[in-house]
Amino acid sequence: MNRILAFAFVSLLIACKPTSQNKYELLNKDAAFRAEISTRTGGSFVELSEGYTYYQEANKNSQKSTVILVHGFSVPSYIWETTYEALIEKEFHVVVLDLYGRGFSDNPDTDYTDRLMANQVLELINHLHITQAHLVGLSNGGRIISQAAVLQPQLVQSLIYVSSNSFEDIEVTKDVSVSTDEIAEFISRYPAIALGQLDDFFDPTQFPNWPEKYTALQQYKGFAQALISTRKNHTTMDVIHQKINDLNLPVYTIWGVADQVVLYDEFKDKLQRLLPNRQEFFIEQSAHLPQMENEIAFEELLITEILVQDEVPVIVE
Repeated sequence: MNRILAFAFVSLLIACKPTSQNKYELLNKDAAFRAEISTRTGGSFVELSEGYTYYQEANKNSQKSTVILVHGFSVPSYIWETTYEALIEKEFHVVVLDLYGRGFSDNPDTDYTDRLMANQVLELINHLHITQAHLVGLSNGGRIISQAAVLQPQLVQSLIYVSSNSFEDIEVTKDVSVSTDEIAEFISRYPAIALGQLDDFFDPTQFPNWPEKYTALQQYKGFAQALISTRKNHTTMDVIHQKINDLNLPVYTIWGVADQVVLYDEFKDKLQRLLPNRQEFFIEQSAHLPQMENEIAFEELLITEILVQDEVPVIVE
């Protein structure tokens, strides 16, 4: 090999050497991906109007009511793992899904509005032939279940908000487009963003592998765009919550007492005005993710104090 060719070969090796960033956003969620995920997890995919949606369903023929678990801003359905298993054990019909741009569901090139994801939830409910369900929304998932409730209130048995940010005042973003520069800058912060997930916990030492699990999500193309777009499309939801109050739907709010992500004191007075008839609960020894940090207390509250009390008897003819 002459000197010029040798230099070119070395330069190619250097160019191809992995960097701290080129491990991110490499994977497409194509048919082969969906087949592998279905085999590995036992979950299912359905093609809805904006793309494929990943979900898991258990106890489909249960005589108890249906519970739909909607995750938050960026961590997909695995954040509900312990609650999902507890509801299965108590024989509820339970469904958990990944919203667009998260987990195993498609990352469509579109504006990630609350309405987009609310329609995703509603389309899945209709696909599964569910006539009515308890909608449980964690953090940003609270925005999704609120929007779903005003779109198709007949499908809602109750609304259960967990650490929900849907009651915050939002400064509207005028330009909701997402540029390539914004995406590149966001990806450059992926390591810090993964570590920052530990800030959601009251005691992060209980979840040492949480950032590593989150890093796996950052491999999928379109993840950064989805998160940036979601944040840009946030609006204040007061009007929607007034409509929910007018619909007289059963509403429950659950908060971790040490939550530093969603600051309850900043909107508690407004929340009382918007949804004065709600039932409210607080979970000790927990911050933003009470269903993980104090799962025994959370599951007792959710199942015994809310779902069982709100259970509608099924008449078998």
